[in-house]
Amino acid sequence: MKVKKYTAATMPEVMKQIRAELGEQAVLLQTKTVYTGGFFGLFKKKSIEVVAAIDPNPHTAPHLKKSAVFNEHPLQLKKEKHNGEALTKELNELKEIVKQISKADPFSSDTYPEELRRPIIKLQKQEVAEEFVSELKQQLLDKWKEEKGQVSEALADEWSREWLIEKIKPIQDKQPAISKKFINIVGPTGVGKTTTLAKMAAGSVLEQKFKTAFITTDTYRIGAIEQLKTYADLLKVPVEIVYQPVEMKRAIEKFKEYEIVYIDTAGRNYLEKPFIEELKTMIPFDRMKNYLVVSLTAKEPDIHAMIQQFSDVPIDQFIFTKVDETTSRGAIVNVMCRYGKGAAFLTNGQNVPDDLIQPNAKEIADIILGDHL
Repeated sequence: MKVKKYTAATMPEVMKQIRAELGEQAVLLQTKTVYTGGFFGLFKKKSIEVVAAIDPNPHTAPHLKKSAVFNEHPLQLKKEKHNGEALTKELNELKEIVKQISKADPFSSDTYPEELRRPIIKLQKQEVAEEFVSELKQQLLDKWKEEKGQVSEALADEWSREWLIEKIKPIQDKQPAISKKFINIVGPTGVGKTTTLAKMAAGSVLEQKFKTAFITTDTYRIGAIEQLKTYADLLKVPVEIVYQPVEMKRAIEKFKEYEIVYIDTAGRNYLEKPFIEELKTMIPFDRMKNYLVVSLTAKEPDIHAMIQQFSDVPIDQFIFTKVDETTSRGAIVNVMCRYGKGAAFLTNGQNVPDDLIQPNAKEIADIILGDHL
Protein backbone atom coordinates (compact mmCIF):
# COMPACT_ATOMS: atom_id res chain seq x y z
CA MET A 1 0.00 0.00 0.00
CA LYS A 2 1.46 3.31 -1.09
CA VAL A 3 0.92 6.62 0.73
CA LYS A 4 2.69 9.63 -0.74
CA LYS A 5 2.75 13.42 -0.68
CA TYR A 6 2.46 15.32 -3.99
CA THR A 7 3.09 19.03 -4.61
CA ALA A 8 2.44 21.23 -7.65
CA ALA A 9 1.49 24.80 -8.51
CA THR A 10 -2.15 23.95 -9.22
CA MET A 11 -4.65 21.28 -8.28
CA PRO A 12 -4.91 19.90 -11.86
CA GLU A 13 -1.13 19.41 -11.94
CA VAL A 14 -1.22 17.57 -8.62
CA MET A 15 -4.04 15.32 -9.86
CA LYS A 16 -2.06 14.56 -13.01
CA GLN A 17 0.89 13.37 -10.90
CA ILE A 18 -1.33 11.23 -8.68
CA ARG A 19 -3.11 9.57 -11.61
CA ALA A 20 0.21 8.86 -13.34
CA GLU A 21 1.70 7.14 -10.31
CA LEU A 22 -1.25 5.69 -8.36
CA GLY A 23 -3.92 5.41 -11.05
CA GLU A 24 -7.63 6.16 -10.93
CA GLN A 25 -8.09 4.23 -7.66
CA ALA A 26 -6.14 6.83 -5.68
CA VAL A 27 -7.71 8.35 -2.57
CA LEU A 28 -6.99 11.96 -1.47
CA LEU A 29 -6.29 11.97 2.27
CA GLN A 30 -5.34 15.62 2.81
CA THR A 31 -5.20 18.85 0.79
CA LYS A 32 -3.65 22.17 1.78
CA THR A 33 -2.08 25.32 0.33
CA VAL A 34 1.59 25.89 1.19
CA TYR A 35 4.00 28.78 0.58
CA THR A 36 7.74 28.38 0.02
CA GLY A 37 10.75 30.55 -0.76
CA GLY A 38 10.43 34.29 -0.82
CA PHE A 39 12.65 37.18 0.18
CA PHE A 40 12.12 38.89 3.54
CA GLY A 41 8.63 37.39 3.67
CA LEU A 42 7.73 38.64 0.17
CA PHE A 43 7.23 36.94 -3.20
CA LYS A 44 6.49 33.54 -1.70
CA LYS A 45 5.51 30.77 -4.11
CA LYS A 46 2.12 29.16 -3.57
CA SER A 47 1.71 25.41 -4.08
CA ILE A 48 -0.97 22.80 -3.57
CA GLU A 49 0.09 19.87 -1.37
CA VAL A 50 -1.92 16.64 -1.42
CA VAL A 51 -1.44 13.38 0.51
CA ALA A 52 -2.78 10.46 -1.55
CA ALA A 53 -2.91 6.67 -1.37
CA ILE A 54 -4.12 3.73 -3.44
CA ASP A 55 -7.68 2.76 -2.54
CA PRO A 56 -7.38 -0.52 -0.58
CA ASN A 57 -10.31 -2.22 -2.33
CA PRO A 58 -9.91 -5.99 -2.04
CA HIS A 59 -12.22 -6.57 -5.01
CA THR A 60 -9.70 -5.00 -7.36
CA ALA A 61 -6.91 -7.37 -6.30
CA PRO A 62 -6.31 -10.36 -8.59
CA HIS A 63 -7.41 -13.73 -7.19
CA LEU A 64 -5.26 -16.86 -7.38
CA LYS A 65 -6.72 -19.86 -9.13
CA LYS A 66 -7.68 -22.67 -6.79
CA SER A 67 -5.53 -25.23 -8.61
CA ALA A 68 -2.45 -23.03 -8.34
CA VAL A 69 -2.77 -22.89 -4.57
CA PHE A 70 -2.80 -26.68 -4.28
CA ASN A 71 0.37 -27.01 -6.43
CA GLU A 72 2.43 -24.45 -4.47
CA HIS A 73 5.38 -25.63 -2.39
CA PRO A 74 4.84 -25.33 1.44
CA LEU A 75 7.67 -22.77 1.68
CA GLN A 76 5.95 -20.67 -1.01
CA LEU A 77 2.65 -20.85 0.89
CA LYS A 78 4.41 -19.75 4.05
CA LYS A 79 5.95 -16.81 2.19
CA GLU A 80 2.56 -15.75 0.77
CA LYS A 81 1.03 -16.03 4.24
CA HIS A 82 3.75 -13.75 5.58
CA ASN A 83 3.14 -11.25 2.76
CA GLY A 84 -0.59 -11.38 3.48
CA GLU A 85 -0.02 -10.58 7.13
CA ALA A 86 2.21 -7.66 6.17
CA LEU A 87 -0.46 -6.36 3.80
CA THR A 88 -3.12 -6.65 6.52
CA LYS A 89 -0.90 -4.73 8.90
CA GLU A 90 -0.33 -2.02 6.30
CA LEU A 91 -4.05 -1.76 5.62
CA ASN A 92 -4.77 -1.37 9.32
CA GLU A 93 -2.15 1.36 9.59
CA LEU A 94 -3.69 3.17 6.62
CA LYS A 95 -7.15 2.92 8.20
CA GLU A 96 -5.76 4.51 11.35
CA ILE A 97 -4.27 7.37 9.31
CA VAL A 98 -7.62 7.98 7.62
CA LYS A 99 -9.36 7.80 11.01
CA GLN A 100 -7.06 10.41 12.52
CA ILE A 101 -7.49 12.72 9.52
CA SER A 102 -11.26 12.40 9.72
CA LYS A 103 -11.13 13.44 13.39
CA ALA A 104 -9.12 16.55 12.58
CA ASP A 105 -10.79 19.83 11.76
CA PRO A 106 -11.08 19.87 7.95
CA PHE A 107 -11.26 23.67 8.08
CA SER A 108 -8.18 24.28 10.21
CA SER A 109 -5.63 26.86 9.09
CA ASP A 110 -3.27 24.05 8.08
CA THR A 111 -5.69 22.50 5.60
CA TYR A 112 -8.22 25.16 4.56
CA PRO A 113 -7.26 26.93 1.31
CA GLU A 114 -5.73 30.35 1.89
CA GLU A 115 -7.80 32.08 -0.80
CA LEU A 116 -11.06 31.15 0.95
CA ARG A 117 -10.19 32.48 4.39
CA ARG A 118 -10.95 36.21 4.10
CA PRO A 119 -14.79 36.00 4.18
CA ILE A 120 -14.59 33.38 6.96
CA ILE A 121 -12.48 35.73 9.07
CA LYS A 122 -14.98 38.54 8.41
CA LEU A 123 -17.88 36.41 9.66
CA GLN A 124 -15.93 35.44 12.77
CA LYS A 125 -15.01 39.08 13.51
CA GLN A 126 -18.67 40.00 13.11
CA GLU A 127 -19.48 37.24 15.66
CA VAL A 128 -21.75 35.32 13.32
CA ALA A 129 -22.71 32.01 14.97
CA GLU A 130 -20.24 29.17 14.40
CA GLU A 131 -22.90 26.95 12.82
CA PHE A 132 -23.33 29.50 10.02
CA VAL A 133 -19.58 30.04 9.68
CA SER A 134 -19.12 26.27 9.25
CA GLU A 135 -21.91 26.23 6.69
CA LEU A 136 -20.13 28.87 4.62
CA LYS A 137 -16.79 27.08 5.00
CA GLN A 138 -18.26 23.91 3.53
CA GLN A 139 -19.99 25.83 0.74
CA LEU A 140 -16.76 27.56 -0.25
CA LEU A 141 -14.75 24.35 -0.05
CA ASP A 142 -17.23 22.52 -2.29
CA LYS A 143 -17.02 25.29 -4.88
CA TRP A 144 -13.22 25.36 -4.57
CA LYS A 145 -13.10 21.65 -5.38
CA GLU A 146 -15.46 22.11 -8.34
CA GLU A 147 -13.10 24.76 -9.68
CA LYS A 148 -10.08 22.49 -8.98
CA GLY A 149 -8.51 25.11 -6.74
CA GLN A 150 -8.53 27.86 -9.36
CA VAL A 151 -10.18 30.44 -7.09
CA SER A 152 -9.25 34.05 -6.28
CA GLU A 153 -10.01 35.86 -3.03
CA ALA A 154 -12.37 38.16 -4.93
CA LEU A 155 -14.35 35.16 -6.22
CA ALA A 156 -14.51 33.70 -2.68
CA ASP A 157 -15.87 37.05 -1.46
CA GLU A 158 -18.51 37.00 -4.18
CA TRP A 159 -19.55 33.42 -3.36
CA SER A 160 -19.80 34.34 0.34
CA ARG A 161 -22.01 37.34 -0.33
CA GLU A 162 -24.28 35.24 -2.58
CA TRP A 163 -24.50 32.55 0.11
CA LEU A 164 -25.47 35.05 2.82
CA ILE A 165 -28.07 36.76 0.62
CA GLU A 166 -29.69 33.42 -0.23
CA LYS A 167 -29.67 32.41 3.43
CA ILE A 168 -31.47 35.47 4.77
CA LYS A 169 -33.54 36.50 1.72
CA PRO A 170 -36.50 34.13 2.40
CA ILE A 171 -36.68 35.47 5.97
CA GLN A 172 -36.21 39.13 5.07
CA ASP A 173 -38.71 38.99 2.21
CA LYS A 174 -41.35 37.34 4.41
CA GLN A 175 -43.48 40.30 5.49
CA PRO A 176 -46.51 40.02 7.80
CA ALA A 177 -49.57 39.13 5.76
CA ILE A 178 -51.89 41.72 7.35
CA SER A 179 -51.02 45.42 7.33
CA LYS A 180 -52.27 47.22 10.46
CA LYS A 181 -52.54 50.90 11.25
CA PHE A 182 -51.37 50.55 14.86
CA ILE A 183 -47.57 50.17 15.02
CA ASN A 184 -46.30 49.02 18.40
CA ILE A 185 -42.63 48.84 19.35
CA VAL A 186 -41.39 47.07 22.47
CA GLY A 187 -37.98 46.42 23.95
CA PRO A 188 -35.81 46.83 27.03
CA THR A 189 -34.46 50.03 28.55
CA GLY A 190 -31.94 52.02 26.55
CA VAL A 191 -32.35 50.43 23.10
CA GLY A 192 -33.58 53.67 21.50
CA LYS A 193 -37.30 52.96 21.10
CA THR A 194 -38.58 56.55 21.28
CA THR A 195 -35.99 57.93 18.85
CA THR A 196 -36.65 55.05 16.45
CA LEU A 197 -40.39 55.67 16.70
CA ALA A 198 -39.85 59.35 15.83
CA LYS A 199 -37.80 58.39 12.77
CA MET A 200 -40.53 56.02 11.56
CA ALA A 201 -43.24 58.63 12.18
CA ALA A 202 -41.26 61.30 10.33
CA GLY A 203 -41.26 59.08 7.25
CA SER A 204 -45.02 58.60 7.51
CA VAL A 205 -45.68 62.33 7.88
CA LEU A 206 -43.07 63.91 5.60
CA GLU A 207 -42.79 61.31 2.83
CA GLN A 208 -46.02 59.32 2.79
CA LYS A 209 -48.22 62.21 3.98
CA PHE A 210 -50.18 59.89 6.30
CA LYS A 211 -52.48 61.23 9.00
CA THR A 212 -50.36 60.18 11.98
CA ALA A 213 -50.64 60.07 15.78
CA PHE A 214 -48.68 58.93 18.85
CA ILE A 215 -49.70 56.93 21.92
CA THR A 216 -47.24 56.45 24.78
CA THR A 217 -47.37 54.15 27.79
CA ASP A 218 -43.87 55.16 28.91
CA THR A 219 -44.84 56.90 32.13
CA TYR A 220 -41.95 55.39 34.13
CA ARG A 221 -38.98 57.20 32.62
CA ILE A 222 -38.30 60.83 33.53
CA GLY A 223 -38.50 62.99 30.44
CA ALA A 224 -39.87 60.22 28.17
CA ILE A 225 -43.22 61.95 27.67
CA GLU A 226 -41.57 65.33 27.06
CA GLN A 227 -39.26 63.76 24.48
CA LEU A 228 -42.18 62.27 22.55
CA LYS A 229 -44.15 65.51 22.85
CA THR A 230 -41.20 67.38 21.32
CA TYR A 231 -41.22 65.04 18.31
CA ALA A 232 -45.03 65.33 18.08
CA ASP A 233 -44.82 69.14 18.03
CA LEU A 234 -42.17 69.10 15.31
CA LEU A 235 -44.25 66.75 13.15
CA LYS A 236 -47.53 68.48 14.10
CA VAL A 237 -49.21 65.25 15.20
CA PRO A 238 -51.29 64.54 18.36
CA VAL A 239 -50.07 62.38 21.25
CA GLU A 240 -52.09 60.53 23.90
CA ILE A 241 -50.59 59.52 27.27
CA VAL A 242 -51.90 56.20 28.61
CA TYR A 243 -51.64 55.00 32.21
CA GLN A 244 -54.26 52.24 32.36
CA PRO A 245 -55.61 49.59 29.93
CA VAL A 246 -58.97 51.37 29.78
CA GLU A 247 -57.18 54.53 28.63
CA MET A 248 -55.45 52.54 25.88
CA LYS A 249 -58.87 51.48 24.58
CA ARG A 250 -60.03 55.10 24.56
CA ALA A 251 -56.90 56.27 22.73
CA ILE A 252 -57.29 53.56 20.08
CA GLU A 253 -60.91 54.59 19.57
CA LYS A 254 -59.93 58.28 19.38
CA PHE A 255 -57.44 57.63 16.58
CA LYS A 256 -59.49 55.08 14.62
CA GLU A 257 -59.79 57.46 11.65
CA TYR A 258 -56.04 58.03 11.47
CA GLU A 259 -53.98 56.22 8.82
CA ILE A 260 -51.13 55.23 11.13
CA VAL A 261 -50.66 55.36 14.92
CA TYR A 262 -47.31 54.73 16.63
CA ILE A 263 -47.30 53.33 20.18
CA ASP A 264 -44.29 53.87 22.44
CA THR A 265 -43.98 51.48 25.39
CA ALA A 266 -41.99 51.73 28.59
CA GLY A 267 -38.48 50.32 28.58
CA ARG A 268 -38.30 47.73 31.33
CA ASN A 269 -36.11 44.77 32.26
CA TYR A 270 -37.87 42.26 30.06
CA LEU A 271 -35.61 39.47 31.29
CA GLU A 272 -38.16 39.42 34.13
CA LYS A 273 -41.44 37.77 33.18
CA PRO A 274 -43.76 40.00 35.31
CA PHE A 275 -42.93 43.00 33.13
CA ILE A 276 -44.01 41.04 30.04
CA GLU A 277 -47.31 40.15 31.70
CA GLU A 278 -47.82 43.79 32.69
CA LEU A 279 -47.21 44.85 29.09
CA LYS A 280 -49.72 42.27 27.82
CA THR A 281 -52.46 43.73 30.03
CA MET A 282 -51.84 47.19 28.56
CA ILE A 283 -51.26 46.46 24.84
CA PRO A 284 -53.76 44.58 22.60
CA PHE A 285 -50.98 42.98 20.56
CA ASP A 286 -53.31 41.10 18.23
CA ARG A 287 -54.67 44.38 16.83
CA MET A 288 -51.21 45.76 16.05
CA LYS A 289 -48.08 45.29 14.00
CA ASN A 290 -45.45 44.57 16.64
CA TYR A 291 -41.73 45.27 16.40
CA LEU A 292 -39.21 44.10 18.99
CA VAL A 293 -36.27 46.50 19.28
CA VAL A 294 -32.83 44.89 19.73
CA SER A 295 -29.66 46.87 20.45
CA LEU A 296 -26.57 45.45 18.74
CA THR A 297 -24.44 46.69 21.64
CA ALA A 298 -26.11 44.19 23.97
CA LYS A 299 -24.58 40.80 24.74
CA GLU A 300 -26.05 38.21 22.43
CA PRO A 301 -27.00 35.73 25.21
CA ASP A 302 -29.02 38.55 26.80
CA ILE A 303 -30.66 39.29 23.45
CA HIS A 304 -31.78 35.68 23.09
CA ALA A 305 -32.99 35.56 26.70
CA MET A 306 -35.05 38.71 26.15
CA ILE A 307 -36.54 37.39 22.90
CA GLN A 308 -37.50 34.15 24.64
CA GLN A 309 -39.45 36.17 27.20
CA PHE A 310 -41.51 37.58 24.32
CA SER A 311 -42.14 34.11 22.85
CA ASP A 312 -45.89 34.23 23.52
CA VAL A 313 -46.25 37.76 22.11
CA PRO A 314 -46.97 38.04 18.34
CA ILE A 315 -43.76 39.82 17.30
CA ASP A 316 -43.78 40.45 13.53
CA GLN A 317 -40.23 41.69 12.93
CA PHE A 318 -37.12 43.02 14.65
CA ILE A 319 -35.67 46.52 14.66
CA PHE A 320 -31.89 46.50 15.19
CA THR A 321 -30.56 49.71 16.72
CA LYS A 322 -27.08 51.17 17.34
CA VAL A 323 -25.58 49.55 14.26
CA ASP A 324 -23.06 52.40 14.18
CA GLU A 325 -21.95 51.84 17.78
CA THR A 326 -20.44 48.38 17.29
CA THR A 327 -18.11 46.62 14.88
CA SER A 328 -19.79 43.25 15.56
CA ARG A 329 -23.11 43.07 13.74
CA GLY A 330 -23.42 39.31 13.32
CA ALA A 331 -26.31 39.24 15.79
CA ILE A 332 -28.52 40.50 12.93
CA VAL A 333 -27.98 37.23 11.06
CA ASN A 334 -27.99 35.05 14.17
CA VAL A 335 -31.28 36.45 15.46
CA MET A 336 -33.03 36.49 12.08
CA CYS A 337 -32.07 32.88 11.28
CA ARG A 338 -32.80 31.53 14.73
CA TYR A 339 -36.28 33.06 15.02
CA GLY A 340 -37.29 33.25 11.36
CA LYS A 341 -38.19 36.95 11.50
CA GLY A 342 -36.77 39.73 9.36
CA ALA A 343 -35.29 43.14 10.11
CA ALA A 344 -37.91 45.85 9.59
CA PHE A 345 -35.40 48.64 10.22
CA LEU A 346 -31.79 49.30 11.19
CA THR A 347 -30.75 52.51 12.93
CA ASN A 348 -27.25 53.90 12.49
CA GLY A 349 -27.25 57.19 14.39
CA GLN A 350 -29.32 59.65 16.43
CA ASN A 351 -30.39 61.96 13.62
CA VAL A 352 -34.17 62.14 13.08
CA PRO A 353 -35.37 61.16 10.52
CA ASP A 354 -32.19 60.38 8.56
CA ASP A 355 -30.49 57.54 10.43
CA LEU A 356 -33.03 54.85 9.62
CA ILE A 357 -32.50 52.05 7.09
CA GLN A 358 -35.20 49.75 5.76
CA PRO A 359 -32.84 47.02 4.53
CA ASN A 360 -33.13 44.26 1.98
CA ALA A 361 -31.10 41.04 2.08
CA LYS A 362 -28.32 42.50 -0.10
CA GLU A 363 -27.85 45.51 2.19
CA ILE A 364 -27.64 43.27 5.27
CA ALA A 365 -25.04 41.09 3.51
CA ASP A 366 -23.01 44.22 2.72
CA ILE A 367 -23.11 45.31 6.36
CA ILE A 368 -21.87 41.89 7.53
CA LEU A 369 -19.34 41.05 4.81
CA GLY A 370 -18.47 44.49 3.44
CA ASP A 371 -16.99 47.66 4.79
CA HIS A 372 -20.18 49.60 4.39
CA LEU A 373 -22.81 50.83 6.78
